[in-house]
Amino acid sequence: MTDTPVAAALARFRASGSPWAELPFFADGGADRVAARVDARIAAGARVLPEPENIFRALALTPPEAVKVVILGQDPYPTPGDAHGLAFSYVGPGRLPASLRVILAEVAPGRPARGDLTPWAEQGVLLLNSALTVEAGKAGAHLRYGWARLTDEAVAAVSERDRPAVFLLWGAQARSRAALIDRARHGVIETGHPSPLNRARDFPGSAPFARANAWLEARGLAPVAWQT
Repeated sequence: MTDTPVAAALARFRASGSPWAELPFFADGGADRVAARVDARIAAGARVLPEPENIFRALALTPPEAVKVVILGQDPYPTPGDAHGLAFSYVGPGRLPASLRVILAEVAPGRPARGDLTPWAEQGVLLLNSALTVEAGKAGAHLRYGWARLTDEAVAAVSERDRPAVFLLWGAQARSRAALIDRARHGVIETGHPSPLNRARDFPGSAPFARANAWLEARGLAPVAWQT
């Protein structure tokens, strides 16, 4: 068993041939430095989430050429077993996280919903966190480890494409990346964060999914089947 599981996961991702691996973050040593820092925390006894095989799952499931919608999160859920590499997606055994309940209520109010958002990713929804790792019980622990550069480069790479995409920017952190997006080619839908702690309560009723689908269809692109 390797004692550098994140570096090993990074090597597997590079070997997969994903076009995302061509980003400067992966090519110039940035990813290696972040992986080494996270592996150092593991060596020190920290439990890092999600499991190594899921760290790059958002990129693996949604290659650049397939991206129709971009949704940015902050970092994985800090409870073991809950996160699996997709922003906001939940595979834990308990009740859905509060923010995810608010999100899914915008999809289909009053209807039971699954927390696993893999079907979104498979339809071209890039569910990317600003940090791809976290420590058990310590939300935000890796937000300053260097992962944010990857998120910036991924957003910029989608923006530079000719094929249009729509960016759903929820909350201040996601909205800070609006400057990276070419609005002449791409759609940008900005709202408050879906967290119930958001006192402005400016996410409920904002209809981001219906608006995103309308934007896509107006440009001849297939809508996303959001109901999970």
